[in-house]
Amino acid sequence: MMPLKVSCLYLLTVVCWASALWYLSIPRSTSTYLGHMSVSVRKPHKNITFSNIRARPLNPHAYEFVINEPKKCESVTPFLVILISTTHKEFDARQAIRETWGDESTFSDIRVLTIFLLGWNTDSVLNRMVEQESQIFHDIVVENFIDSYHNLTLKTMMGMRWVATFCPKAQYVMKTDSDIFVNMDNLIYKLLKPTTKPRRRYFTGYVINNGPIRDMRSKWYMSRDLYPDNKYPPFCSGTGYVFSADVAELIFKTSLHTRLLHLEDVYVGLCLRKLDIHPFQNSGFNHWKMAYSLCRYRRVITVHQISPEEIHRIWNDMTSKKHLRC
Repeated sequence: MMPLKVSCLYLLTVVCWASALWYLSIPRSTSTYLGHMSVSVRKPHKNITFSNIRARPLNPHAYEFVINEPKKCESVTPFLVILISTTHKEFDARQAIRETWGDESTFSDIRVLTIFLLGWNTDSVLNRMVEQESQIFHDIVVENFIDSYHNLTLKTMMGMRWVATFCPKAQYVMKTDSDIFVNMDNLIYKLLKPTTKPRRRYFTGYVINNGPIRDMRSKWYMSRDLYPDNKYPPFCSGTGYVFSADVAELIFKTSLHTRLLHLEDVYVGLCLRKLDIHPFQNSGFNHWKMAYSLCRYRRVITVHQISPEEIHRIWNDMTSKKHLRC
C-alpha cells in the first residue's frame, strides 16, 4: 500500500503546484514583509551552535530552520551529500533531478543523499506548496531568510551548516544548481573513488581567476565599497563544486567572521583563502551550456543550463546506451 500512498501524494502535489502557479499568475496585492506572513510550517528544530567560535561574529547567520531533515544521516553515513540550490517555483526541476541523477537509490554500493536548499518566500502560497512537497519527499531544507538572488550566499552557508550539524560524518559534499546535469558515474567513480582513502581539506571544480566587475549593469556587479581589491582569490564556479565534508564546517565557521558578499562562489573563495585551502582545477566541471552528444557527456561531470525535459532525455539516453562505445 505504501507505493500507492506515495503515488497519490505525489499526484496531489503536482495538482497543487499547478493550482498555485495559476493562482500566482493573477494580479493581487501581496505583502513583502516576512513578519506579515501566516503560514503553517514545522516547528523549527533548535539551532545547534558550534564551539570555539569567537564572540560577536561579523555574520552571525541568525536564521532558523523552518523546514529541516535533521535525522537524514542518523542511520547512514553517506559517501556523498548533494546540496542543490533551487527556488520555490522550480518543482519540475527538483522532480526531474529526483528521478534521474539525484535519485538516492541509484547506487547499491554507496550512499548518496540529495538535499534541496531554499530560503523563505514572500508569497505564503509558495511556502505552503514547498512544505507539502517536503512532507512527501523529505529532501528539502529551508531557513527563514528571504529567498532571492542576492541571498544565494546565505543559501550556500545554510547548506554548509546543515552538513556540519546534521551530517558531519559524510565523506564528500557537492554543491550545485537545479539547472545542472551531473554525470554521477564520473563524479563518484572517476573523481571521488570510494575505494580510496577519503581526502581532507579538499575542494575542486571549475576554478576561475577573475577580478570584480564594476559595471553596474552586470548581473555580477561588485562595488568597490563591498570589495575594494582588483582581484578575487581563486574560486570555483557555483554551478558545481565538490569538497570533502570536513570543509563544510570550516567554511561555515569562517563565514561568521567574513564580510558577506552576494556573489556566492566568490564568497566561498574568500573563505577558502582564509583557510589556506587551494581549490583544484577539474576540466570535467563545465559552467556553460554544451551541445548534447552521448560521447561528449560521458566525458564530463557537470553541464549548465539544462531544462527538466533535457535532464530526463539525457539521463535516459546515457543509462540505456551504456553498452555503446565512443
